[in-house]
Amino acid sequence: MTPRKFDAPRLVIASHNAGKAREIAELLAPHGVEIISAAALNLPEPEETATTFVGNAELKAHAAAAAAGLPALADDSGLVVPALDGAPGIYSARWAGPTKDFSIAMARVQRELKAKKADDRRAHFVAALALCWPDGHCESFEGRVDGRLVWPPRGGKGFGYDPMFVPDGHGITFGEMEPAAKHGISHRADAFRKLTAACFA
Repeated sequence: MTPRKFDAPRLVIASHNAGKAREIAELLAPHGVEIISAAALNLPEPEETATTFVGNAELKAHAAAAAAGLPALADDSGLVVPALDGAPGIYSARWAGPTKDFSIAMARVQRELKAKKADDRRAHFVAALALCWPDGHCESFEGRVDGRLVWPPRGGKGFGYDPMFVPDGHGITFGEMEPAAKHGISHRADAFRKLTAACFA
């Protein structure tokens, strides 16, 4: 089935995470779309009850599109650590607690790896993007970047788990990387390439 093309002048970013909304806006900048965040519209945050990244992204985008009467783009992303049986996975944000303090989340990853005496520091980030329209139609895409975890965390440029993640082929963490360099290789950038090729080209 041919993907639906995006032709609206405005797009809601269905996220209350300022770092994520900023990164998505930067990635969409070349397409000349006016971006408005769910937080700016005071949209409620739906409970993420799906069991996959794509499911949660669609849930958030559907809710924002219906509430705003505009197309909405949602992202659900997280860190997957094979040595922790895939955790934190879809619970990546929840590991940061109610205050969304990712230093707590990163410390928990390190603590659990130590408790398991895990030498395997491999990890990957997954990003699922869902673009939904007010009529309920959705287009979804998934991206991934592989790397390894370091401790202690390094750099203050990214957000989330970025300071403890070194992507394959690089010697610095996402937290130490300039945004433009990260955008070139990140899981979100991978998903965005697929989204824009399908819906914005």
